[in-house]
Amino acid sequence: MKKKILILAGGYSAERDISIKTAKAVFNQIKNDYKCKILDPKNGFIKEIRKFKPNVIFNALHGRYGEDGYIQLILENEKIKYTHSGVKASAICINKVISKKIFTKNKILTPKYLICKENTQQNRIRILKKINKTFKFPVVIKPINEGSSVGVYICKKKNFVNNLKKLKNEKEILIEKYIPGREVQVAIMGSKKLGTIELVPKRKFYDYKAKYDKKAKTKHILPIELPKKKLKEVENIALKAHKITGCRGITRSDFRYNNNKFYLLEINTQPGLTDLSLVPEIAKYKGINFYNLINWMINDASINR
Repeated sequence: MKKKILILAGGYSAERDISIKTAKAVFNQIKNDYKCKILDPKNGFIKEIRKFKPNVIFNALHGRYGEDGYIQLILENEKIKYTHSGVKASAICINKVISKKIFTKNKILTPKYLICKENTQQNRIRILKKINKTFKFPVVIKPINEGSSVGVYICKKKNFVNNLKKLKNEKEILIEKYIPGREVQVAIMGSKKLGTIELVPKRKFYDYKAKYDKKAKTKHILPIELPKKKLKEVENIALKAHKITGCRGITRSDFRYNNNKFYLLEINTQPGLTDLSLVPEIAKYKGINFYNLINWMINDASINR
């Protein structure tokens, strides 16, 4: 009997399209060895799960409701093995404010920040003044619980208020000191350091288009050009962050490298697995092909994560 693998994909987040691409890539790799099905978690999806009776759920969802502990809690209640991080770690890592507090408490360098809870004209002016007194411009603004650089803007003083207005539907917005420098990303696989890659976007930064559009022509540098000591340092930081937040399975940590220092921006608990994604690229460089990477994730699946 072939194992049944149910791949959750789509969902309600702004990263829906990428989630579907990830799911299709996973499905194509394992369809011959497992009985596979892709399911979009809409109303009544729990009935569909119970009907299919999967051995493992491969969570290919990204962003809100799929990467924030919501789906994970449902799967724990259903007592079905699933991939990636569990309820608590997912909730921590998708929330950029909570995760930053944990990084800081554990002496992991992360950019200074403020939180905007009321996106009103009066409060925007107040925050503008506070930025001028604290860490100065430029700053980065972003929703506290989105991924794939959705809703991210690099702001100078002159366009700060207008960019904040674009996020008026967000309940909370993170305002972060902009750190110039190199884009460095580290993949963790279980309790091991998988590898590190550098990205050189032709766009202003490694935004949604730079991540997922081949036409953006983002340069991927692998092996990364760093002294061995610095490479070990950033990979150790990523592994430490993975452990202290309680992550499981595969994660990818995003760093900025500036003035010989690494600044951890965030941990992605469910990194993309498309043809432009970084984790499969890093794994391939380390001698792990895409099929074996997916199989490792399936075998790593469990409950009580």
